[in-house]
Amino acid sequence: MDDGTVTEARPRPRTLAGVIARQAVDRPAHPAVLCEGRTTTYGELHRESNRTAHALRAAGIGRGARVAYLGKESEHFYEIALACAKSGAVLVPVNWRLTSDEIAHILRDSDAELLFAERERLAVAGRLGKVLPRLRRVVPLDAADPGDAADSGDAGDLAEGHGHGDAGFPAWKAGHPADGLPPAGGPDDPVAQIYTSGTTGPSKGVVLAHRSFFGVAEGIERYGCDWVDWRPDDRCLIGMPGFHAGGLSYALQGFVAGVTMVSTPVFVAQDVLRLIGDLGITCGLVTPAMLQMLLAEPRATPAAFRTVRKIIYGGAPISPTLLGRCLETMGCRFAQIYGSSETGNFATCLPPEDHVPDSPRLRSAGRAYPGVELSVVDEHGTPLPPGEVGEVRVRTPARMLGYHGQPEATRAVVRDGWVHMGDAGRLDEDGYLFLCDRLNDTIIVGGENVYPVEIENALAAHPAVAETAVVGAPDERWGEAVHAYVVLRTGQRAAPRELMLSLKGRIADFKIPTAYEFMAELPRNPNGKVLRRTLRDRLWQGRERKVN
Repeated sequence: MDDGTVTEARPRPRTLAGVIARQAVDRPAHPAVLCEGRTTTYGELHRESNRTAHALRAAGIGRGARVAYLGKESEHFYEIALACAKSGAVLVPVNWRLTSDEIAHILRDSDAELLFAERERLAVAGRLGKVLPRLRRVVPLDAADPGDAADSGDAGDLAEGHGHGDAGFPAWKAGHPADGLPPAGGPDDPVAQIYTSGTTGPSKGVVLAHRSFFGVAEGIERYGCDWVDWRPDDRCLIGMPGFHAGGLSYALQGFVAGVTMVSTPVFVAQDVLRLIGDLGITCGLVTPAMLQMLLAEPRATPAAFRTVRKIIYGGAPISPTLLGRCLETMGCRFAQIYGSSETGNFATCLPPEDHVPDSPRLRSAGRAYPGVELSVVDEHGTPLPPGEVGEVRVRTPARMLGYHGQPEATRAVVRDGWVHMGDAGRLDEDGYLFLCDRLNDTIIVGGENVYPVEIENALAAHPAVAETAVVGAPDERWGEAVHAYVVLRTGQRAAPRELMLSLKGRIADFKIPTAYEFMAELPRNPNGKVLRRTLRDRLWQGRERKVN
């Protein structure tokens, strides 16, 4: 009988390739991924990722080469991720909600040599291929619709001598062997590259090693806590997309534990609520905004959540009001995570026992995971005593290898083994972290990092705009909303709707400001620098915390 038991006499795998090989032996028939009615067992996931790894090698993708994925989640995404781990390539998941210019930056910065793309995005891929000489080939994830004769277009001309083929990913890998490959990397070798917005330039590629998906979970197990735990028959919803460190980490740690991961291409509350009942989902990773959407559904009754035992959420704290509604309706346990792509995601946790309405700890980001160190320091890097506000830093075995191709940016964030988070906060006597403000200008909208200068540059292209400053405003649903302060050119006029429409197609929709405030001039310091912090403070007046 398959009960998920692992014989501890064998050494534990230390790479993702080793993990999936172990699960294929221990739980070959157990579902690994459920997606849109399709089931992929651990045995199938192992064999098909082997086949894909051989196909990558046959395509000339060597160790360290970057393989990009542009599409929504499915079993193919995890198969390709594991194939990269087995072949020594590095997976670069791309946010499919981005514009073609934003996608081009990621593909160019990562030096991607092969791109897996959904067919509806092949036209974009084809146009990009003409300006990305290192991109050898685009492989469609899905086969062509027989009735769609206009599919090829630009994608067929992706690169001289390389087509994309109409049969799609299953045919591309077909014919390659399903047997294993020799080990292609160790725990400290790169396996994924996640792009995250920064504060001083375009998005940067955070390079994560195999160890990023092991260290924290092993610390929790040694400590014996149940903050983020796995049971053999769990069915876990991946609410956060895989182009986020959170979504990718949660899924891969689920594979390490040998449980079933439920993949949704897009989070639609009505569909997720149905999946919970149909599949008996027991736990999941979501954002508070997703919880709000679930509770807004007419069918969101206690009976609808009867199988759910634990929800992990991140990207923003949860309000006492929302928590109260969740506890009443869902009747399960909750845990909050805080971290970043640079920390390998999980750094602190507000455990289930602290999720009590009106508890002062509910306003915290929790305490450090076992094996993770947490510190608050002054401007000189000196640790501060409890109660004093300073910069938050984290030391974790899961931290990034660095920013791809940016050693100076890496050294600015990782110093003496500590990841500097860009947040201001304080610790209490029990080690709970309370965030007070953000030291950089990043805006976080529903868990998505938004880079203000990128939006300001896009707004400045409007002929009526003289200058602009973009900041984050508090938002009860999304955590923060994008707020634009705009100075118009003399004699020019522009309505907010006009400015909003001018940004469509230039930046991703979630980056477009939801509010536009016109000013005669922007506040500046004596050196002429715009005081973005002053503008942001106006929107956060009267709030204890200036992060949401």
